[in-house]
Amino acid sequence: MRSKAPGVTTPKKSGPPARRKATTAQRRLRIVGIGASAGGLEAFTELLRHLPASEDLAYVLVQHLDPTHRSLLSELLAKATVLPVREIVEGTRAEANQIWVIPPNCDLSIEDGVLKLAPREKIAGPARSIDNFLQSLAADQKENAIGVILSGAGSDGAQGLKAIKDAGGITFAQDAGTAKYDSMPRSAIATGSVDFVFPPAKIAEELTRLLERPGRTRHRAAANARGRRGRVERRPASSFGTPARQPSAWPAAPEDVNLRKIFLILRTRTGTDFSLYRLNTIRRRLARRLGMHRIKGLDTYARFLRDHPEEVEALYQDFLINVTSFFRNPSVFEMLKRKIFPRLVKQSAGGETLRIWVAGCSTGQEPYSIAMAYTEWAEQHGQTATIQIFATDANNSVLEQARAGR
Repeated sequence: MRSKAPGVTTPKKSGPPARRKATTAQRRLRIVGIGASAGGLEAFTELLRHLPASEDLAYVLVQHLDPTHRSLLSELLAKATVLPVREIVEGTRAEANQIWVIPPNCDLSIEDGVLKLAPREKIAGPARSIDNFLQSLAADQKENAIGVILSGAGSDGAQGLKAIKDAGGITFAQDAGTAKYDSMPRSAIATGSVDFVFPPAKIAEELTRLLERPGRTRHRAAANARGRRGRVERRPASSFGTPARQPSAWPAAPEDVNLRKIFLILRTRTGTDFSLYRLNTIRRRLARRLGMHRIKGLDTYARFLRDHPEEVEALYQDFLINVTSFFRNPSVFEMLKRKIFPRLVKQSAGGETLRIWVAGCSTGQEPYSIAMAYTEWAEQHGQTATIQIFATDANNSVLEQARAGR
């Protein structure tokens, strides 16, 4: 029988008030997904020694384990912390003040806060169990997800942290200088999606601060990420032409004035005009930033932006949602091969290079996917026409990853 987490009210079988109370408590819970591989025991141990006891945090540890042997990980880690450490069984609900450890030879996911086990899928190449869980965590918990990558060989976990960052969560990676094997943390940092790079003990300390002062933690995340990226080159605002007209669907309300002030600050500081961006996305992201800093009202937030340049950069990065993947929307690529490529080749003069432009390319998966799709089509149809692909994005930090081609 699972022990009841402190602060979480167990729903009674009768009456809606108890159900509403439990739902509210569950929403407050933040789930920390922690991944490691080689050298992970030492890193896990150091992290757990300094973890806070909190009614708002649950921890799930995913390590690459030998699939043919019983794992002693939970017993070993239990010696390093006062928190309960348990191996996950199917259907376990993540609960506050608990540390859950993946069993060997299993893949792990999470759905509605419940941990789901499945036999490990046999694939060619390195295991992706950490990526799989963190991506699942991002989809299930969204901005309540927290991801941590510790010591390990390979790159598992890098894409999982990116998914958490894209969903609005917070991400950590172990300082490579303190990791026994540094390729996993380095791969995670290279995605540009890591908020904090710390030794394990400092990660635990920052989790404590996150609970005490979430706004300041987000503030430090923006400064930390900016310091690693270096100064980002911006185009001058004048290169974007005149300010765009506000969409007519916007209500004539005081909020319009404050939104325009925020758009003007962003455009002046970053050179990007968001005034015709999707309004629902703008409102969600603004609400997130206001919540982080415990600010009420866009008028107060506009003043806050003027006084805090680092928050302008953080808001800019929040608006630029870099969500992409290889061969996203497969039907589109089938249409390219079936209709678009043949038409382009037919219309081109002999030997002419075909030019393709991908706008908003993010980290580059789409242009590389188009290149692969065209190469396959050309080989199948005996075509020799070459293509030149241009790809652009408003966010220079993701373009650096796209150019690297890794």
